[in-house]
Formats: sequence, C-alpha cells, structure tokens
Amino acid sequence: MIKFHPSEEHLFHYVTGDLSPAMLMMVGTHVDMCSQCQEQVREMEQLLANKMFGQEEVPEEFALSDASFDGDEMLARIMAQAPDRHEAPRLQQAANELILEGKRFQLPGTLARNQHRIGAWHKVVGKMWRASVDVGGDDVLTFIYMDKNTRVPEHTHKGREATMVINGVFNDETAEYRDGDFVFLDSTVKHTPETRDEDCLTLAALDAPMHFTSGLSRLLNPFSSLFFK
Repeated sequence: MIKFHPSEEHLFHYVTGDLSPAMLMMVGTHVDMCSQCQEQVREMEQLLANKMFGQEEVPEEFALSDASFDGDEMLARIMAQAPDRHEAPRLQQAANELILEGKRFQLPGTLARNQHRIGAWHKVVGKMWRASVDVGGDDVLTFIYMDKNTRVPEHTHKGREATMVINGVFNDETAEYRDGDFVFLDSTVKHTPETRDEDCLTLAALDAPMHFTSGLSRLLNPFSSLFFK
C-alpha cells in the first residue's frame, strides 16, 4: 500500500503541465502506480475541462489568472498527460524493463515510454549505482539503485529533493518507503537513507546537489555535484 503521495498542488500542476520536466516525470510515474492519485488527477482534469467551458470555478488555491489561462493550451496539456485508454499495451519485454546486475525491474508506463532517455549506469560507491535520465530543464533526474545493506551518509540538500520508490524498500530516520511512495524534502531536512534486507531502485529529482552533514562524509561536499550531473 502506498503511504506517501505528491501534494495536491503537485498533482494539479502535473495536470496543467506546469512542473519542470523532471518533476513531470516523477509525478507521472507515481500516478502510474497509485490508484488514489489517478482518481484525483481525473477529478482535476474534469474540473479544468468544466472551467474551460464556463461550467464552474477552479478552487482559489489552484486558480490561474485570466491573463495566463488559455483554454486551447490547457486542453492540449491535459490531453498530453492523459493516458490513451484505447491503446492496448504492446510493449516488448525490453521496452518496459531495466536490467542491472542481472536483476530485472519493471518500469511504470511513463518511464517505459521514456526509456530511450535513460543513460548508462555508473557505480557511485560501494553497492550504489546511478543512471541519469535526460529530460531537459534545470533539475537533475536520476535513477539510484541501492543493493541490500547500503547506506547513504547523512545529508541534506541545497535545494529540493523528490524521491520515489520504483521497486524495493528503503528507510530513513522518519519512515519506511516502498513501491510507489513519493517523498518531497527541502533543505530543512537531514536524513540517512539505507536499505536492509531488500535492495531498492528509486527515481530522484533534484534542483541542487546533496550536502553531507556528518563525519568524514563532509569531505565529499566539494564533489557532490558530480553525483548528480
């Protein structure tokens, strides 16, 4: 069961297309995996469609100014995000999987359709691997694979970090995160992600490098941006 979700604001701006390319991919992947958020997205799409045809008002916290509201553009964005319910899934096995270290990971639809954007895998340190996802924009989108019994030293971020679990489980000081969980953190949060008896494949979007905060790991700070470029 998915316990952690994007905020309503994130979902709304996913529907309108007003997120960075990296965050659109992140939120879209979560929506692929989460029936609860799929329902919210459908409701928001309907709300915006009604707004375009003058049937009701968008709630004030999500309202767009009249100057920025373009009905044709909004409809195009909604249709671009909505799945084609008439298209039968015909992906070949290689097109909806990641294979790493002999392990196979099923990709949700949003990632499967953008698999050609996934770069080569590189070992970061210990039992951790990463692969960048080229989606454009200023944010960095990265797959991070942590094998069993792997720990990332305590860190925070100079900006914001969104992480979601594609497969597996990891823990930090706050909670345990499993398939589909979406975690959004800012520079006020310090945490130490780790795996225990299971490995974990995550997708992370960052708008600034991590900043290590404890022990000898602080010596890595001058090089931390290399891990996410």
